[in-house]
Amino acid sequence: MSDESTQADEPQVLLRTEGRAGFVTLNRPRAINALTHAMVRRIDEALTRWEDDPAVETVVIEGAGGRGLCAGGDIRAIHADARSGGTESIGFWRDEYRLNARIARYPKPYVAFMDGIVMGGGVGVSAHGSVRVVTERSRVAMPETGIGFVPDVGGTYLLSRAPGELGTHLALTGTPVGAADALLAGLADHYVPAEDLPALAAELTRTPAHEAVAAYARTAPPGVLEERREWLDACYAADTVEAIVERLYEVGTPDAKEIAGTLLAKSPTALKTTLAAIRRARRADSLETVLTMEFRLSCAALASADLVEGIRAQVVDKDREPRWSPATLAEVTDEDVARYFAVPAGGDLGLSAPA
Repeated sequence: MSDESTQADEPQVLLRTEGRAGFVTLNRPRAINALTHAMVRRIDEALTRWEDDPAVETVVIEGAGGRGLCAGGDIRAIHADARSGGTESIGFWRDEYRLNARIARYPKPYVAFMDGIVMGGGVGVSAHGSVRVVTERSRVAMPETGIGFVPDVGGTYLLSRAPGELGTHLALTGTPVGAADALLAGLADHYVPAEDLPALAAELTRTPAHEAVAAYARTAPPGVLEERREWLDACYAADTVEAIVERLYEVGTPDAKEIAGTLLAKSPTALKTTLAAIRRARRADSLETVLTMEFRLSCAALASADLVEGIRAQVVDKDREPRWSPATLAEVTDEDVARYFAVPAGGDLGLSAPA
């Protein structure tokens, strides 16, 4: 085993090789391993190094601390940037989305241990991998509409390809899903009990990835999406967020009413923009095309009042009472949504799909 951590202070990303595997350990446990720009760069550097290293046959990404792989991007930093009118977040997203695309195209097995909380940017560094493992502790989500943002890191690409309208539901509500529902939605490939992850990690150092994971994979405990699938598909097939909410109330069950209430608590602008983004992503021909779209959405959101207010309410002050602007779905115009899809003043993502 070789420890490649060289900083005096313990680094935010730990890298090591053991046997045939290279391990990336996200190492900000107090922040549930939320991603910083430096972490994105370090992961990318490791992938560059290991791509051409014949001794490394498999890459494994995991999270330190036991609470989750990654809770997302460092939204406190994004909040500070947005409040000050800065542009540092744009550079972060540019490198992060390029990393997401690279993970999806990586030529070696990329095994993601999606244990515990896996949200936002955590989905980006895991769910684009070729071997995605969830556990009974997994809580996978793209919760961006709750902070006045839009699912990014290729999230609209992944969710637009979920069966029926399940991805639309998850994108708009930000609902965390467990193992079975993550598998159903196409966000993961295998269920492995959390207690078996250390043994699986050891097996990956000596056995080909797909063979190793198959030996530890089990049947996941039941989820909830399958039993709700019929009415979720019918409700979310509507053309507007207003119509989706109306259909949910018409279902007449407590579950559907609760979901409608959840939607009405989110940023109206983010909801309408997310619905448009999911529908566009469904028609897109590549992940790179969708990441470029999401980059535009993110840049626009950085200059919006709702992103600052949403992070304030959910993360900074934690009063859970955001004051959205506009405050209602009816007040959000088509022009408001269209502005999110415009090319940013600083230029596009500059990411093209492989031929």
